[in-house]
Amino acid sequence: MTTTLVENFRAVFYAPFYVAHALEAYRDEGLDVRLKTSDSPGPTAGGLSSGEAGVWWGGPMRLLVARDQDPDCGLVGFCEVVTRDPFFVVGRTPRADFQLSDLADLVIGTVSEVPTPWMCLQDDICRAGLDPATLERVSDRSMADNVASLRDGTLDAIQVFEPFVEQLVSEGAGHIWYAAASRGPTSYTTLYTERRTLDEMLDTALAMTRAIYRTQKWIRAQDAASIAESIADYFPGLGADTLGACIQRYKTLGIWGGDPFLSEGGFERLKGGLLSGGLIRRGAGYRDCVDTSLAEAVIAANPQSM
Repeated sequence: MTTTLVENFRAVFYAPFYVAHALEAYRDEGLDVRLKTSDSPGPTAGGLSSGEAGVWWGGPMRLLVARDQDPDCGLVGFCEVVTRDPFFVVGRTPRADFQLSDLADLVIGTVSEVPTPWMCLQDDICRAGLDPATLERVSDRSMADNVASLRDGTLDAIQVFEPFVEQLVSEGAGHIWYAAASRGPTSYTTLYTERRTLDEMLDTALAMTRAIYRTQKWIRAQDAASIAESIADYFPGLGADTLGACIQRYKTLGIWGGDPFLSEGGFERLKGGLLSGGLIRRGAGYRDCVDTSLAEAVIAANPQSM
């Protein structure tokens, strides 16, 4: 049986997923896992052929939002890959002493493409003693548009991910003020599916989790240039130096977990941001949203690196 692994968009911070394919980690586990891009997040997305099992990757945000709307929806995450927030606040001028409370006097453009980055940042801002609702904030433009506005001086700061950060820093057009990964574990990306699908394909899901864990071990042992080289075909528009710099920055910040276990602390930090930002009204429980049994099993088995 073919298993379809669905991504919603291409991003550098998803690098471990592409590495797993590049190294044929799934095939090494006896699996036929095919990567597919879909504009529709989650298991309600259409387009899977008969005989295909669907697994998505995405934020536990999707699990929490789905369960907020329907407590019996059955979505469950089982293999974490991105364990810290991959977004940054980049300013137009150097500001070594920057504090999030400084945003009170500035104009910032925030991510509009997906909700999680702003939910997490606004929670950080709240914790810094500033009401996010009082900010002068551009919230309805793309990251690419905000990059252009930072360059032309329309915005003082922007919220973006790689490779925008590296491109701005290398040009001298932007300066990193805040790396959201510095807040600590915040569950950002996991494999997930419906509970009934997970039960039906338990052996396959276990093998996928093992493939990810072996890939995580490989990533931890490699330098940024080697990782960038392995996934260069997934980012044809990026030069090797830029992609390598992105990988290095993310490795240094520790955004990729060393194993597939999704921690309760990281889950709760994410949930807190979604609650304080009003994306969800009630937070589902960790054990309702996360199945740790597969991660625990592969960690205990301690398979060799890819």
